[in-house]
Amino acid sequence: MMPELRVLYFEDLSVGLSETLSKTIATSDVVGFAEITGDRNPIHLSEHFAARTPFGTRIAHGLYTAGLISAVLGTRLPGPGAIYISQSLNFRAPVRIGDTVDVTVEVAELVPERRRARLTCTCSVNGETVLDGEALVKVPTKAEADPLAARKG
Repeated sequence: MMPELRVLYFEDLSVGLSETLSKTIATSDVVGFAEITGDRNPIHLSEHFAARTPFGTRIAHGLYTAGLISAVLGTRLPGPGAIYISQSLNFRAPVRIGDTVDVTVEVAELVPERRRARLTCTCSVNGETVLDGEALVKVPTKAEADPLAARKG
């Protein structure tokens, strides 16, 4: 999954603007996340161990699912140049290997004097919310992104 880049500047944003990305979770995603982070909790890596948990099977790391929000913020809405300020996360349900996660980010508020956008973030599987929260990002203006082009305009 490599989302196509879309660059939006602060001036392009409006309350209600949204973007959705879908990702089917593969074993390789979970193993790769464990290797990168060092989180080798067997509930993510061992089917034998996970079978004895309330989930009955392996589940993806919660922060892997949350990382999919970052993919939307960094590539689509607002896109390249956006800087994370903060993120709240509420883990509502597990994500299993093979689940397709739909990640939706929506502009909830714009703070023009600080060039900040508050975005609601929801991850769902088959219509059930598995994770939600809010992100605050700093979004460059067109003039900040390309000062020379702004002078020509």
